[in-house]
Amino acid sequence: MSSTRDMTQLLRGKGEMLSELKRVIDQVSREKGVDREVLIKTLEEAVKAAARKKFGSNYDLEVNFNDEVGEIEVFEFKEVVDKVTNEHLQISLEEAHKVDPESEPGDSLGVKMGTDEFGRIAAQSAKQVIMQRLREAERNVVFGDYKDRRGEIVHGIVQRFDKGSIIVNLGRTEAELPLREQVPKETYKQGDRVRAYILDVKQFSRGPQIVLSRTHPNFVSALFENEVPEISEKIVSVVQVAREPGSRSKIAVTSKDSDVDPVGACVGMKGTRVQAVVQELRGEKIDIVTYDPDPAKFICNALAPAEIVRVIVDEDGRSMQVVVPDDQLSLAIGKKGQNVRLASKISGWHLDVVSESNYNRALKEVYDMLLKLEGVGEKTALDLYQAGFRSASDLASADVSELMELKDMTEEKALKIIESAGEYTRNRAAQEKAQAEAQVEAQAEAQAQEENEVSEGADQKEEGMSEEMPFPAETPEDQSPESRVEDAVGHEKS
Repeated sequence: MSSTRDMTQLLRGKGEMLSELKRVIDQVSREKGVDREVLIKTLEEAVKAAARKKFGSNYDLEVNFNDEVGEIEVFEFKEVVDKVTNEHLQISLEEAHKVDPESEPGDSLGVKMGTDEFGRIAAQSAKQVIMQRLREAERNVVFGDYKDRRGEIVHGIVQRFDKGSIIVNLGRTEAELPLREQVPKETYKQGDRVRAYILDVKQFSRGPQIVLSRTHPNFVSALFENEVPEISEKIVSVVQVAREPGSRSKIAVTSKDSDVDPVGACVGMKGTRVQAVVQELRGEKIDIVTYDPDPAKFICNALAPAEIVRVIVDEDGRSMQVVVPDDQLSLAIGKKGQNVRLASKISGWHLDVVSESNYNRALKEVYDMLLKLEGVGEKTALDLYQAGFRSASDLASADVSELMELKDMTEEKALKIIESAGEYTRNRAAQEKAQAEAQVEAQAEAQAQEENEVSEGADQKEEGMSEEMPFPAETPEDQSPESRVEDAVGHEKS
């Protein structure tokens, strides 16, 4: 702030010091990165505010910066009149001729004032205005520098911690790395260097807020753009990124040049390029796959290294059933389902990964069910299955026009199949209901039998205890008077 203090001292000093004002303006402009015209306008406003504070609001004042001599000039304007009624805004013709002999009534006469007349309080007021405007100008400059840098990677130093957020010093300003944008396993201490992705730039009255992220998927693509020249040259492009921060990422790439392998370009010689990204992400695993406009082929690439036997696509529901060999099922699904989850994210399709044996078993069940319907032969059953009809209920709720799209299908045959499927569904529902009722009845009988057995066991236990328990001996209180007399007589005889 030394340059700002110099500027204030010049405003408060003598006329010869004002000649240095131009040098100070240039110095502040360089140091703060604020436009020179903005500084000059700020100075003019500050001096005008100081003059108003000194003389009041009854004066007609004008402040300009004279760039030739490098000083602030303050002019007091008064209207030339024959008779003065307001001495602050008017001047007599006689007095006006002393300043300008050619003055006439109605002219506006400007008289230059000395800035040393403002005094200490006015200079302090000017300083406050300058500081306020300078801070606003600095904030606007910072916002202007960063508002178009969303999506870039910046370097900074960890400054402090605030309620879980990390405040990062970017040099001219500070940025915030919120807790939600931090990778859970990463830890930092004050003074550590950090690279992050500019997620957002917001303008507030207290200044711009720059929000950083290390968990955003685009952070990975931005790191690859820095490491892979083919990406920055637009030969290779990153199509999509799916990420579970701190654990694993999948990145889909494609190439405009058939001679350039997009995956090889991202991996680099002996894996140097991808290892640089992995190191920055602190060991996060990265799968680089080739993008394909065909969703089925793209899924096969995304689930690599697992082998894919068959892909059944449901375009309406944006879902796919992926069939893999039995020994490849765990590889395709990944640890805790991570591989298939990332493949689903990167493709935008819902994936159902099944083993080949389970698929064949389910296929046989559906195929056998379709063959039970009236008017369905082996070829029609295969056509229906390939069209996405996996159950009788699917056919029962289908429209005739949907079935008419199948090869060699007639309207009469379609109606017969739908009717047969409805009857099959109703019969199946009735059977399942009867089975459920029988099961409930069997459970009730078993429960009743169990309760009877428990009750019988309790009764037998009570009977056994009553047989074993002896009668209690009579106490003198329980004996009758005759018994007590007989006992007493027998005792005397003995």
